[in-house]
Formats: sequence, C-alpha cells, structure tokens
Amino acid sequence: MLRLTKKADYGLMALKYLAEHPEVVSVSAKDIADTYRIPPQLLAKVLQRLTKVGLLRSHAGMNGGYALSKPAGTISAFEVIHAIDGPLFITSCTKGSKGCDLEPSCTVKEPLARVNESIAGVLRSISIYDLVDHETAAQRAADASQLISLTSLTQ
Repeated sequence: MLRLTKKADYGLMALKYLAEHPEVVSVSAKDIADTYRIPPQLLAKVLQRLTKVGLLRSHAGMNGGYALSKPAGTISAFEVIHAIDGPLFITSCTKGSKGCDLEPSCTVKEPLARVNESIAGVLRSISIYDLVDHETAAQRAADASQLISLTSLTQ
C-alpha cells in the first residue's frame, strides 16, 4: 500500500496551518506542534527542510517562526512530499536507470510507471490552498479584523 511518511504528513499539516492563518506574520513551530500534537523536534526538522527548499520562510528572534514563501494556491502537495521524502515511486523497479533481473520478461513495469505518474499528477493538482478549511480561516480573519477595530476604538 502506498503511504505517506509521517514527515510528509506533518509537512502538509504545517503548511495547511500556515495557509489557514494568513493574518499571522510568523507562526511558531510550537503552535503548529501543539495544535496537531506533533512531536516538536520532528516538526522542527520538517520545517527546516521545507525552508531549505524554499517553500517556507523562517524568521528568527523572539517573535520568530515560519510563513509560506508563496501563495498557498501555488504550492502543490507533490512539492511538499517530494521535498521531504524525495522522488515518489510505488515500486523499486521504477527507480533510476539500473534495471532488475526480471526486466526482459517483466510485464508490469510500464503499467506501474503509468500508475506512478497518475499519482504524481493528482498530487501536483492539489494545492495547499485546497487543503484549507476556508470557513474556519475566513471566520478567524473576520475575528482578527474585529479585534483590531475594537482595539483602535479604545485607544
């Protein structure tokens, strides 16, 4: 069975969280870890990897944290998974140019390669924006806007 690694899962969850909180300039890894009950050390490594490949921006300091480096609609699930786990292969025979002993008589390599490409295509078509709970995000943004308005009235 094809399964995502925990790291890839956590990466998708973290980017989803960041996309759901566009009103926050920088989100701490602790906030994300606490929300989803992800081991903080493991999440930190995932976020560092996503920053290294350019999907996230990190901000150091007391109010430091992470933010998406580009709009959520332009980051695909495939990019996140590939950044964390590397190339997607459903069988070992599709890896690299090294052939296997069964290659001359193999009847499944090509069909499985097409399945692999289909899965990659679906993952490329799913953006982080698609994963967002838009009603919750819109309500959070409205609440933040209302809080800012109330704060400015009391000053």
